[in-house]
Amino acid sequence: MKSTKLSGSLLLLTTAALWSGCRSLTPASAAQDQIRVILSSEVEWTPLNPARGDLAPAAGTLWGDRKGTEPTGFLLRPPRDFESPPHIHNVSYRGVVIKGVVHNDDPGAAEMWMPAGSFWTQPKGEVHVTSAQGTGSLAYIEIEQGPYLVQPSDEAFDSGERPVNVDFSNVVWLSGDEIPWMKERGVESAFLWGSPREGELYGSFIKLPAGFSGRLHSQGTTFRAVLIRGALYHDAREGTLLDPGSGFSSGGKSLHRIETAEETILYVRTDGKVAVQSNK
Repeated sequence: MKSTKLSGSLLLLTTAALWSGCRSLTPASAAQDQIRVILSSEVEWTPLNPARGDLAPAAGTLWGDRKGTEPTGFLLRPPRDFESPPHIHNVSYRGVVIKGVVHNDDPGAAEMWMPAGSFWTQPKGEVHVTSAQGTGSLAYIEIEQGPYLVQPSDEAFDSGERPVNVDFSNVVWLSGDEIPWMKERGVESAFLWGSPREGELYGSFIKLPAGFSGRLHSQGTTFRAVLIRGALYHDAREGTLLDPGSGFSSGGKSLHRIETAEETILYVRTDGKVAVQSNK
């Protein structure tokens, strides 16, 4: 198995160093009118690999266009007891398990069933298999450039990238007191990929306690959030409960007012700080 495990202490030290000198937050701007919310029930599903039809997982786009050239995020819904043949992709991708358990690795690797909240990356050109147990599995997939294609293993190539599999139990969480721009009691974050510097893309989890009522201040030029676990309300869709697989986004500095119905984990992709502030 080629998967790489992340060092929690290294990640913590690197993150603290990167942000120690950052300037203070600025108010959200007129980008409020660019806020978009999509419910999991509103996603339109199509076969991920049209050549295999219903034997392939279904894919539902949350943002972007996986058939185009732009960055894209989409949901992946495998059929019952899914096991793919060995294959490659023309682009690298990141994945987060939302429901069920997923295995993604080299064809000969021992099974590593990743539960909800686990994170993995798959380099372009590398032969691998993807599997899911039972029914109801769901994952979020993200690419930086499309189109996203499924190709035969005899077209494999080495891109120089290496895969990463992080079981949810190995995710390194930082409390609000350990994050200079947050300092909100009961809120935690975990940094997954990229460099958390202003102006550079990175991905993280934000964990909010049950009964949280407050605001997410997005300071980047782009902000994408996908609900991985739990449930919340967003003021842009007042009275509508967002469940796992739902998402919300904005462009430019913006303010997201939310309330959690239970402990909630968000996956966030952005290029700036995301400060969390409670109404209390």
